[in-house]
Amino acid sequence: MKQSRGVALIIALVVVALATVIATRIGSQGALDARRGANLTGNEQAFQVALGAETWAIEVLKTDANTAKRTTLDGIWATPLSGLPIDGGRLSGGLEDMQGRFNLNNLVKADGTHNDAAFAQFQRLLQALQLEPKWAYLALDWIDPDNTASGPEGAEDGVYLGQAPPYRAANRPLQTTSELLALPGFGSERYRKLSPYVAALPVGTALNVCTAKGLVLDTLAPGLVAFSQDPKQLATNRQKGCFPALTDVQAALGALNIPPQQRQELSQGLTEKSDWFRARTVVNLGTTELTLYSLMARNQAGSSRVVLRSLGTE
Repeated sequence: MKQSRGVALIIALVVVALATVIATRIGSQGALDARRGANLTGNEQAFQVALGAETWAIEVLKTDANTAKRTTLDGIWATPLSGLPIDGGRLSGGLEDMQGRFNLNNLVKADGTHNDAAFAQFQRLLQALQLEPKWAYLALDWIDPDNTASGPEGAEDGVYLGQAPPYRAANRPLQTTSELLALPGFGSERYRKLSPYVAALPVGTALNVCTAKGLVLDTLAPGLVAFSQDPKQLATNRQKGCFPALTDVQAALGALNIPPQQRQELSQGLTEKSDWFRARTVVNLGTTELTLYSLMARNQAGSSRVVLRSLGTE
């Protein structure tokens, strides 16, 4: 009898232990599901707010197109949103003129041939950032339509098929600048240095001298050091409008020993009006933070459309 009671007690303890484990599991899973649902709801709400900010940016760009002849850093489009209160959180962000960056896709011309002037400028930009000039060859081969390496430092399918895992060169214009990370050995550290100065826009898109960083302007030609020496003064001058003006840059190029044809090609790649912008929107709702990057193209009528979106990173 005592032995039977002992067995019954052990069975009861096992049942209680199992019931406790199951109850704990059900409770923790329920809490996890609830938390996951709240996160999904928060992310969706934040994304909808970010889409609303896109609409606001499109309206700002249209107003700017109708009121300003040039795209300058004192325009209404360049005014950032700083901690705008929204229901349950806040919204911040702003617009950037992507034509103020070096367009990597200009390494080739519209017909697919190499753009020697843009290639040389990209090499100077790399050197100014203390990066190896060889990356210009690798970027060019990634973009150009042929399968012939551009010199001993270039790379086509033969190199990429030897990677792990293997892949092929794109042989088309970049969709995003992050494609540079596909170049063997380029790495995130080089990308962080270079990414603020480059963009991936349609082939032939001109550089806006009114908004371009001084370093990008000074890499237009060898020996040009007119605009990157004093970034604070450059920023101060741009509070009053377009600086340098297109005529200023052309005069600076004219003072250098550049062949007339090359000088003309450089001038044709410059502008004071932009049509490519990127909106950066940061939404904070409760414990949710969402960052949306939206590349926008503006047409001649002033209307804009979103060409590319990315979450979290450029």
